[in-house]
Amino acid sequence: MQVKSTLRVLDAAMIEKKEGMAKKGHTIQTFVGTAIPADRLRVALASYEPGVLEKLHWHPIEAFYYIISGHVIVRDIEGREFELGPGMAIYCPPGIAGAHEWETKDHVQLLAVRGTVESDRKLQFTVDRDTMRSYVDLEDLARSEAISFKSHY
Repeated sequence: MQVKSTLRVLDAAMIEKKEGMAKKGHTIQTFVGTAIPADRLRVALASYEPGVLEKLHWHPIEAFYYIISGHVIVRDIEGREFELGPGMAIYCPPGIAGAHEWETKDHVQLLAVRGTVESDRKLQFTVDRDTMRSYVDLEDLARSEAISFKSHY
């Protein structure tokens, strides 16, 4: 029996940068889950410019973020603040209790790992802190490829 390698080597310079969910000042390069198809895992390099605010939100899947460079303020659903820098990480369980908000102090790069590649499960639900109402903007549904406006005719 012969075994053929399935190992893949990636060069970040060869991976397309796309606009992230925070839109202006946020880019993402998805390595595993897009550049390399995967069954259950999405791994991406996210970059944020200084002063970007990614509003309080949650995911229906697990998310893990490892700070490579820069400093960010992270707030949880209760409003507690945590300052993260290089070498620090956060784990966000699925659901509203794992909601988080980012505010960058300087240029930030982080490794973002999510527990799915399924478009309808990698959604990001924004939370109104006063009412605890969750919602997804139509534009964000399209950006995350959870819906399509393409004609099927």
